[in-house]
Amino acid sequence: MDIILPIRIAARALRVNLMRSFLTMLGIMIGIGAVIVMVAVGSGATKQISDQIATMGSNLLLILPGSTTSSGVHAGMGSQPTLTIEDVKAIRSECPSVLRIAPELRGTAQLVAGNMNWSTELTGTTPDLLQIREWKLASGREMTSSDVDTAQKVCLLGQTVATNLYGDEDPTGKQVRIKGVPFLVIGLLQAKGRSAQGTDQDDAVFLPFSTAQRKILGNPFPGTVGPTLVQAIDESRIDQAQTEITALLDQRHHMSATKDRDYNVRNLSEILAVSQQSAKTMSVLLGAVASISLLVGGIGIMNIMLVSVTERTREIGIRIAIGAKERDILLQFLAEAVLLTMLGGVIGIILGVTGALLVSHFLGWATLISGQAIVLAVAFSSAIGIFFGFYPARKAAALNPIDALRYE
Repeated sequence: MDIILPIRIAARALRVNLMRSFLTMLGIMIGIGAVIVMVAVGSGATKQISDQIATMGSNLLLILPGSTTSSGVHAGMGSQPTLTIEDVKAIRSECPSVLRIAPELRGTAQLVAGNMNWSTELTGTTPDLLQIREWKLASGREMTSSDVDTAQKVCLLGQTVATNLYGDEDPTGKQVRIKGVPFLVIGLLQAKGRSAQGTDQDDAVFLPFSTAQRKILGNPFPGTVGPTLVQAIDESRIDQAQTEITALLDQRHHMSATKDRDYNVRNLSEILAVSQQSAKTMSVLLGAVASISLLVGGIGIMNIMLVSVTERTREIGIRIAIGAKERDILLQFLAEAVLLTMLGGVIGIILGVTGALLVSHFLGWATLISGQAIVLAVAFSSAIGIFFGFYPARKAAALNPIDALRYE
C-alpha cells in the first residue's frame, strides 16, 4: 500500500468526527502556539538586552571612588572623593592596555531655550566618553580637549532633550541656558534608546568636565572625579587593563595588604554578559514550560486514538479479512495521529505568530519570532504524533481478525 492511501483514509476518518478531531488537536494547537509565543518573548528580551549592551560600548571597566565609614556605618562606593584628575592622567599614560579613559561629574539642572524648559541629567566629561560609548553625532561637532582645557561653555544634547527644547529643529549652533548660564549647543547626538536598567539614555546633556566643575555643578573637593569609564584596547586585554589600573592606583593611593582599597574597579563586560545569559536562560525556561502543554496534547491524542481503535474494531477485522496486512493497519492509524498533530501544529503556528504580534503591540514587550522555533515546533508536533500514536496503531494492527469480526 503506498503512502497516499493511508493519508486519504486518515483524512476521511477525521472528517467523520470533526468535533472530536478538533478537540483532539486543541492541546497541540495551544502547545505549539504557547511555545512560539514564549520563545518569541524570551528571544525578544535577549535581543533587547544585546542591543542595550551594544549602546554601552565594548571592553569597558568602571572605576568607582571609595566609601566613607563613620561609627562603623559604610556609606557605599562613591561616597568618598578618592579619585583625582591626576589619577586619570596617570592611568591614561602609564597603563598600556588602556585605550581611552573618561571621568564623569554628574548632576541635574534646568535647561531653558526660548519659552521652553526641561530638567535633565548633566554629565561633565572629556572627549573620550563619546568614543567609549560609541555614540555618534547626528549633527554638529564633538567636544575637544581644548574645550575641556579652557572650560568652554559648550554642550552636546541628547535627542530627548533636543526634542523637548527645540521640537523638530536642529539645535546645533543655538543657545541654551543651564542654571541661568548661556551655553552654545555644538552638537546633537544620535538616538541611543533605553539602557539595560531601563533609563532613557537620550535624556542627557554632556559638557566639558572643567566647565561642569567650575561653573555649573561645582565640586566641594577640587581636583577629584566621580565614576570613571575605561576602555581596554580589545576584549582580550580587559583583565590585563584591570590588573594594571589596580596596581597603579594601589601605588598612588599607598594601599597595603592590611588596608581596604579606597576605590573599586569593575568589569562591565562581565556584568552585562551575566544579564544577557539570564535572559537566554529565561527564554529556555519559558519554552520548556510551554512545551508541557505539548506533552498534554500528545497524551490526549493517544487517548482519542485508543477510543478510535475500540470503536473501529469490527472495521479493522474486515480489512484484515480481505487481505490488509499488519503493516497497513499500523500505517493507517499512525497516519491519523500524525495528521492530527500536523494540522494542530499548523493552526498552532498561526496562533503563536498572531499571539506574539499581539503581545508586542498591546503590552509593548519586545518579541522576536524565530523561524527555527517554528520549524522545531512542527518537528516536535510530528514526533509527538508518531510517539503517542504508535501504541494505539500497534494495538490495532495486533488485533486478531476473528475476535475483531466478532466484536460488537
